[in-house]
Amino acid sequence: MEKLVHEALQLFNVHLTGRQVMSLITYERELMDWNQKFNLTAIRDTESIRTKHFLDSFSCVLAWKANPPHRLVDVGTGAGFPGLPLKILYPSMKLTLVESVGKKAMFCHHIVRVLGLEGVDVMQIRAEALGQKPAHREQYDWAVARAVANLNVLSEFLLPLVKVGGTMLAQKGESGPAEAQSAEKAMKLLGGKLRQLLPVNLPGVADDRYIVLVEKVAATPPKYPRKPGMPAKQPL
Repeated sequence: MEKLVHEALQLFNVHLTGRQVMSLITYERELMDWNQKFNLTAIRDTESIRTKHFLDSFSCVLAWKANPPHRLVDVGTGAGFPGLPLKILYPSMKLTLVESVGKKAMFCHHIVRVLGLEGVDVMQIRAEALGQKPAHREQYDWAVARAVANLNVLSEFLLPLVKVGGTMLAQKGESGPAEAQSAEKAMKLLGGKLRQLLPVNLPGVADDRYIVLVEKVAATPPKYPRKPGMPAKQPL
């Protein structure tokens, strides 16, 4: 864990406290235990969990620097990434984890309980359905997702949840810049505007990685998001 503490500081200026490190150790242990039964993630060894899950989650910090989210929604969170590592960093942040797969949502509930995290909602629901619920529509200052869908589809999942003046953050691989360019029309239709692409370097990971930031500049038209399954079938 010493290496992770050092790299979090070097790369993202994230200072991990002893208590935060203990939480990450517990998270890692539970993830490895559950993985043997439920196959939650393809990443199985501690080194990779620390780099490709924890450090990769921390990379979101580059987007908000010293002004972290008050209310964050993480769509398609899987085993809780990037939302839960960010919650460990910012205990007062209100977090909603969205995951449609039962066993993954169940694991997120379990981790929240084991770590004693407060102010976390785990919702087993499709993003398209959540975006039409008044309690969640345009209620978040940040919406994040990692490797969930192509950006023109992902924009329809995330932007309806972001309030005007808030930001959508997509963690992407090397296709990030091309996807961002081809999704600009969809973003505009949904009230978004491409703000910036931030390159991310993770130690020992050869592939290019990017954080795509989309600003919410206007309200999303009421008909979006469309019914579950439609954004993927007929991307904007």
